[in-house]
This record gives sequence, C-alpha cells and structure tokens, in this order.
Amino acid sequence: MGLEGEMEAMEQQVEAVAKAFVDHYYYLFDNSRANLVSLYNDSNSMLSFEGQKIQGANNILLKLNSLPFEQSKHNISTIDCQHSGPANGILVFVSGNLQLPGEEHPLRFSQMFHLIPTPEGSFYVQNDIFRLNYG
Repeated sequence: MGLEGEMEAMEQQVEAVAKAFVDHYYYLFDNSRANLVSLYNDSNSMLSFEGQKIQGANNILLKLNSLPFEQSKHNISTIDCQHSGPANGILVFVSGNLQLPGEEHPLRFSQMFHLIPTPEGSFYVQNDIFRLNYG
C-alpha cells in the first residue's frame, strides 16, 4: 500500500472513531448523563460551555448535571473530523438540534471535541466546546 492508500485508510479510521464517539457521547448525554464522566480525564479535560470554562472530569459532570433539564434528545446533522497532531488525536466538530421536553422548537447547537488516545487504546475528551446557535 502506498502513502496515498495509507492516508486514506487512516482517514477512514479517524472518521469511524469520530462517528462511534459521537453516537456514544450523545447516547450517554440523553440517557445516562452521569456516565459521561468516564469520557473525560480527571484533571486535564476542559469544557467551555456557552463561554464558561470548567476543568476536570468531576467538575464537568457537575456542570452537565446542573443543566435545567433532565431529559433531552440530540439529533446530529453533521460530523466533521480531522487527525490532530503527533499524539494521534482527533478533532470532532458536531452540529445538530437539541430537543428539550415541553419545548416546541429544537435548539441548534455546535460542539467541538478534541479526543486524545489513551495507552489502553481508547480515547478521552481533552477539550470540549459547546455553543447554542441563535438566529
């Protein structure tokens, strides 16, 4: 396999990991939010939520559990991803709709994740940026 073939294979792997991560993340968010803590690093992970910065897995979980709704349904419109840096990380950019109970209209949102590989062969969320899209 030539360099072009290797790059194409790596791109397919990055896309497969990104899609699997996105499916898993929003399934947990919508069905078992407390389990999201396992996707973040205890001390290094950083969440920017509507401009508020939170660091560490437990603090991130506290923020997500403090949101003023218990149930939600994420409908993903797009997933864009790129290989990131020498550590073989993955950047994942998601856009979609967030449907909350009792709300007639869904909220548009965008979210970016920077996934970093673990020695065990999985990934954790190093950076997570979430914004609602108004207008």
